[in-house]
Order: sequence, then C-alpha cells, then structure tokens
Amino acid sequence: MPKPQKRYVCQSCGSVSHRWQGQCADCAEWNTLVEEAGGNVTPFQAKHNLQGGGRMISLIGLDTDVELPARLSSGIAELDRALGGGFVEGSATLIGGDPGIGKSTLLLQAAAKMALAGLSVAYVSGEEAADQVRLRARRLGLGAAPVQLAAATSTRDILTTLSQGTPPDLLVIDSIQTMHSDLIEGAPGTVSQVRASAQELIRFAKERGTAVVLVGHVTKDGSIAGPRVLEHMVDTVLSFEGERSHQYRILRAIKNRFGGTDEIGVFAMVAEGLTEVSNPSALFLTQREEGVTGSTVFPALEGTRPVLVEIQALVVRLASGATPRRAVVGWDGGRLAMILAVLEARCGLSFSSCEVYLNIAGGYRVTDPAADLAVAAALVSALSERPVAADAVAFGEIALSGEVRPVAHAPLRMKESAKLGFMRALGPSAMVGEKGPLTISGFRTLGQLVEHLLGKECARS
Repeated sequence: MPKPQKRYVCQSCGSVSHRWQGQCADCAEWNTLVEEAGGNVTPFQAKHNLQGGGRMISLIGLDTDVELPARLSSGIAELDRALGGGFVEGSATLIGGDPGIGKSTLLLQAAAKMALAGLSVAYVSGEEAADQVRLRARRLGLGAAPVQLAAATSTRDILTTLSQGTPPDLLVIDSIQTMHSDLIEGAPGTVSQVRASAQELIRFAKERGTAVVLVGHVTKDGSIAGPRVLEHMVDTVLSFEGERSHQYRILRAIKNRFGGTDEIGVFAMVAEGLTEVSNPSALFLTQREEGVTGSTVFPALEGTRPVLVEIQALVVRLASGATPRRAVVGWDGGRLAMILAVLEARCGLSFSSCEVYLNIAGGYRVTDPAADLAVAAALVSALSERPVAADAVAFGEIALSGEVRPVAHAPLRMKESAKLGFMRALGPSAMVGEKGPLTISGFRTLGQLVEHLLGKECARS
C-alpha cells in the first residue's frame, strides 16, 4: 500500500502546497499552512476509475416547466426581503457578520416566530450551552416558543438525531466554524473541517427538504472566515453589517440563487432585540435645520428600496504651506478625489489649500454612483458657506468632463423624497420635462450646478 502523501492547506485561502512554508504563495498570509493527510490515488488511477461504473443521469430540456420553489416566511419582513421572499425549502443560507453584531439574535427571533407559526425548528449551537440560548430567548420575550435546542459540535451526531422521524422545516447551525466531522482529520475551524461539515449539512438539506442556515465567522477584513468554496456551496450568502456605536443594522444579500442580490433589510438594535425599520430614511436623516452649510440629502437606492441619507461636508482653509487632509467616512475616497479634481479643473474652485472632510450621517455606506452630484453640492456649499435648500434632494453621476449624467430609477427616488416632505430635486438635465412629485432643476454640466448654488457665473462652465 503506498504511503499517504502529505499536503499543507492554507487556512486563509484554501490553497494546497506539498511542502510547508512560512508564507502562503497565493494569499501572502503568514503561518497559515496546516498539514493534512492527502490521498494516494495517482492521476492514472483516477482517470481509469472515472471511465465506467457510474449511473445514468437524466437530462431535461431548458424549456421544461419548473415550479417555483416553496418559501417559508421567517415572520420578519426585513429578513424575508433580503432573502427574496423567505427561506426556500431545501436551501442552504450562510449569514456572516462581525462578533456581537446580532446574527444569533436575529436567527433566534426568526426561529421563534416560525416555531410559533406552526413550523418545526431546530437550533443547534456549537458556541453556547442550551441554557444560555434559553436565557437569551427569555430576555427577548420568546421563552415560550417551541424551538428545539441543542448544544453540539459533531456533524454526525446532529444529522443522526435529525434523521430520526420527520426532519425539521428549519435548521440553524451556530456556527459552522465550530462543527466537526469525524471523517476528516483536523481541528474544528480548519479548511477541511468547515468544507466537510458544510457539505454534509447541505446534502441533508437537499435530501430532506430542510432549510439550513449556517452562521459564519468573519475575518478582520470583513470576509467570511474559512474556505472561499463555502460561499460557492450554499445557495444564499447574507452579510450582517453595522457599527456597534450605531443603532442600525443592515442585512445585505451578497449571493442569492432564488432572488436578487441588491435587496437589504434594515434593523435597529434595542433592548428587546432587533426591531424592523420600515422607513430607513427616517433613521439615516438627522434633524436638519435651515441655514446649515455642507449638508445635502441624497436618495440612495438599495435594490428596489430608496433610502434617503444625509451627506455632510466640511471644508477648512489652512495656512500657506500646510498639507491638507482628505477624510471620508461612508463613501469611496478615490471618488471624492475625482469630484474634487473635476470641481477644480472644470469649475475653477480651489480645494488645494483646504482640508476636506466627508461623512455619510448615521454610519450608512454609499456605493451608488448617483451620489456624485449630492457630494459635489455639499462640497460647494461648505466651501462657499452657502447652504443648499433644505427642501431639495440631489442625485446624478458626474463624468470627468464635468457632464452630469442621468441615473437609473429617478422617478422612484423622487417619489420617496416627496413622501418625506422634499419639494425639489437637483439632477441631470435629462430629467427636465418629466412629470413627477418634485420640482426638477436640471443641470447639463457641473458648472451649471455651481452657478446655481453660488448665484453667479462659474469661472469655467
């Protein structure tokens, strides 16, 4: 019998090396290679074994009628929105987030609501004892929910138990990094253990029709810990985002085989747990007063949901010779540099001797390129110390030529702005003439916006 070959697997990226080295050659992380036992099948043997002995599979046409998958409502509208309508029977969902962000709290609330609705729910914790989960449920007012609890880390024990009788409608595993499979050597949390445990749990979900939810740890850069293949194995990947210093939490779909990946769910952390925020705009808009410079409201779009956020800018003039700073919170720093360059090159406004600070109120993070015009308006307002109208919103993409380009779903943005009492919209000139709830001020170039805000001719338009 040939001697088993040794291999070294990176615990950060999952790459395989046949000899140990201090630094992974693929991800450049240090001290992440862990020895694992490899197979002893030669490539010739593997090729020969695949030539016969398999079973016939059925092939179907692309035009075959397919029924829509049945969904299980979680009882939490914001969670169902992020999932695309609820949990799908037989699906696997991975939810990740920073420690203490509220992953276990959200899933315990969803499990309790589904159990109270008559569904069978099993909650398996590998990090806490069953009594600790029960105490948290009591604090949340969910102590009477008929959820089946267990504290276990052996994948074999969990699947053996759940295979007896009728399988549950929902299975929550908290967390996948604590699960251990006796078929694989290695400690829990290693690449091989996470991959093997997840594969067995997903196979159980597909065969028995149980919706499985896996809680995943995250690394220091915010990505889900463990092998990258874990995200490819599951059907849905959700990211639970937020800052501990802020009340709000955002559940964002990164991958969804049964729905869109641009929907979000918004929650607020209170003493009773996580509560849904049906109107996120009211959460991210501060109490704005008349005459405040450097403040602009931008109607962002998350999937099909408009969210109004306040963009705040501060421009501080420095003494000659000092090096100015550029600080950004909640937006792309490179895009801020581009907007400043366009304002200087196309409009003659000088920011070279000024410190620039930009902040998205409420800790919200904006990735929508339609925020360019709102950011430019806030910067011009802060530099000139002239406030933007308090009843106006701004949106539009800015090109390097200074052109203000149209953006998607402008009517939806304006409709949501009108609901919150805004009367005017600053946007691309292509919007002029469209019927809508707001009075539209259209601009073909960024210079025209500067002229509008300053009330005088721009140096270069």
